[in-house]
Amino acid sequence: MELPPEDAKLVTLARASRARLQVAQGAAVRDLDGRTYAAATVRLGSLSIPALDLAVAMAVSSGAKGLEAAALVTEGDVPVTLDAVVEFGGRGVTVVVADPAGVVDSVLTT
Repeated sequence: MELPPEDAKLVTLARASRARLQVAQGAAVRDLDGRTYAAATVRLGSLSIPALDLAVAMAVSSGAKGLEAAALVTEGDVPVTLDAVVEFGGRGVTVVVADPAGVVDSVLTT
């Protein structure tokens, strides 16, 4: 599936975040101003944050007003939840879900 260049960039950022930390998920989001935020799943003894939730939190903490799009790179049967994207981005946010090689599994819209 051919993605628009800006959405393909999100997949690339998400793949890089995932690979850098060697975790199951990497994510990236684009805010309404076109700024991007990338994150990987965090698992510490006292803290566990899914990659997509962390990318949304990074956008929020940077002053973003909403989201245009998101990408999640995931492997295996790791659950995909879009709650943070829906809460912050509302309706109409494109979410690309891809495998670790960057092959698009699905394109969702909130």
